[in-house]
Amino acid sequence: MSYTIRSAEPADRQALFDVCLRTADSGKDASALYGDPLYPGVIWSVPYLELEPRHAFVLAGPDGVVGYIVGAPDSARFAKRLEAEWWPQWRERFAGRVSEAPHDVRVLEYIRNPPAPDAWLESEYPGHLHINILPHVQSGGWGRKLIETELDSQRAAGVPGVHLGVSPTNHRAIGFYQHVGFSRLEALPGVVFGRKLA
Repeated sequence: MSYTIRSAEPADRQALFDVCLRTADSGKDASALYGDPLYPGVIWSVPYLELEPRHAFVLAGPDGVVGYIVGAPDSARFAKRLEAEWWPQWRERFAGRVSEAPHDVRVLEYIRNPPAPDAWLESEYPGHLHINILPHVQSGGWGRKLIETELDSQRAAGVPGVHLGVSPTNHRAIGFYQHVGFSRLEALPGVVFGRKLA
């Protein structure tokens, strides 16, 4: 099946929610882990489409959008924009929500009290990214192509380096990031990888 990488568009919003949910369990379908199918995408995909569209790309083919990569060139600035332009609407929408599935507590707490960007990354790795590809398209070389597309985008914006986080139990992703040139920076509480762009 033929796929192409293109800039994400507003019409891709639901696809980003869907792909995020279907890959949120270390690359596998996490539908059973969340009480609301929007939860993962509210944090890890759609805000980038809304606030950093220049750095949002999708992998699309005859079967629709099957993957995406999104990022922000300045993590500290992005966090401020989220606080001003993104989180308020979701806090209002999810007000009073209680946990109905295994990962709901973590997501609801994240939305109410998002973690601050790691200050120690700001000078060398201020940008960050998130990538997800549906299982049937993984291992086809598209992950590397998406990564390079995002890195080219952030490099063109003058970003000296980017970072990303991964679950310490997601050994496949850890191996992938090392394979595409990322270096392990920190292991607590999760695993952080970085790559210099300059």
